[in-house]
Amino acid sequence: MFTAAWAASPQLPAEGFTPNWSREGFWRQSVRQVVRLTAGGGRLRIRLSNAYGTSALRVAGATTGRTVAGAAVDSPTRLTFQGAYDVTLPARGDAVSDAAELAVAAGDTVAVTLYFDTTTGPATFHAQAFTTSYRGEGDLLTDVDGDGFDATTESWYFLSAVETDAGRTDGIALFGDSITDGFGSTPGADRRWSNALAERTGRPVLNAGIGGNLLLNDSAWYGEKGVNRLRRDVLELAGVDTLAVLIGLNDIGFSETDEQPTYRPAPVVEAEDVVAGHRELIRQAKRRGLRVIGCTLLPFAGSDHWGEHAAKVSHEVDEWIRCAGEYDAVVDLRRALADPADPDRLRPAYDSGDHLHPDDQGYAVMAEAVARCL
Repeated sequence: MFTAAWAASPQLPAEGFTPNWSREGFWRQSVRQVVRLTAGGGRLRIRLSNAYGTSALRVAGATTGRTVAGAAVDSPTRLTFQGAYDVTLPARGDAVSDAAELAVAAGDTVAVTLYFDTTTGPATFHAQAFTTSYRGEGDLLTDVDGDGFDATTESWYFLSAVETDAGRTDGIALFGDSITDGFGSTPGADRRWSNALAERTGRPVLNAGIGGNLLLNDSAWYGEKGVNRLRRDVLELAGVDTLAVLIGLNDIGFSETDEQPTYRPAPVVEAEDVVAGHRELIRQAKRRGLRVIGCTLLPFAGSDHWGEHAAKVSHEVDEWIRCAGEYDAVVDLRRALADPADPDRLRPAYDSGDHLHPDDQGYAVMAEAVARCL
């Protein structure tokens, strides 16, 4: 039985927060992507997504192997797809590789290298990896030292999941926006709260966060709305039995800021709108038999999302999460990360600097709070 050991939610090709290659795509190039696993096993397989491709995607070859440093890989292992080294994904389709023999442990980092010998067109990707990916010219599938990779980015391309034969059925999926995605954590250090939760619990933890994501509305940069993407990004993952929900802050706060030109005009939402979205997530997850944990929104006074209306709605939503009894369990992250001198603000020691996103220490506190209710 295969278990999802790592995942990233696919997004529409876009400029994103940082420079990336999604709009230009790839041609006669190799892309090496590094991911950290949260479940071990003796065999491994990958899932590829062409969810936003408008034409077929040909992958001429793929390899995987444990990372050494940077783009260097120890003994790359060729992956096959129904016995073939190449695979073609239909427009808006996906593919899963055959299982390859590769012994890995939870916490190991592996590299997945894809070679594209024909034009891919714009690439389905995950914008904010907070981990370096590498690109080089030509077929570098078996490049060991990584010297052939001469360009870098902090996004993932076409790769949506890595699974191992761990046989685990106790995976935890974290569903949310940039806070779940890991914005504010140290790039390249795997200090998101999903990483911290995996270390504390020893369970597979899958990160289904997208920076800027909204619960109720689609966005060109920030992904499909949460109520629509939950099925693909969480409910179809192998081995998940628990879902933790932390979403709604962008729905509430985007209308307060003038600094979001990619999502203007932002609709002004009320608490009942956000609650309805949460109820839909709960309904979908429970229909699949998942235990669903509701997380209150983090304090965000002083950030560009803060304002009189956002303050009112966020407190009303948090009160519903705490008291309605519709979640199987509740974790009060607002209180866990609040500044004792001003409960509407992040504690300074947990603030990455924008008064909205935690730092590494804040993410560790979030993980500890959720771990206590598992």
